[in-house]
Amino acid sequence: MKIEALKKRLDKNRPMTTITMRMPEDVIEDLKRVAPLLGFSGYQPLARAYIGQGLRADLERLEGDTVSALIASLKRHGVSDEILQEALGEVTQQ
Repeated sequence: MKIEALKKRLDKNRPMTTITMRMPEDVIEDLKRVAPLLGFSGYQPLARAYIGQGLRADLERLEGDTVSALIASLKRHGVSDEILQEALGEVTQQ
């Protein structure tokens, strides 16, 4: 993934768009039950997280982009978005 695209992905204020998606009721109920247990404010942020995780995994697999895999690994190890942004800033200024 290019540095600019990576910066956009890390931006918490990215533009959002509304979609409509049909899902089984029991899946929605499960999402609503699990979301607070995982620290999400509701089922929609959890659904976005699941979609994002799957999308990043597929993009990584399809694009062979080790930078996004590294970013994901660092996030799993507790590295904050602020530190990642700072590091990206240092890399792009070189």
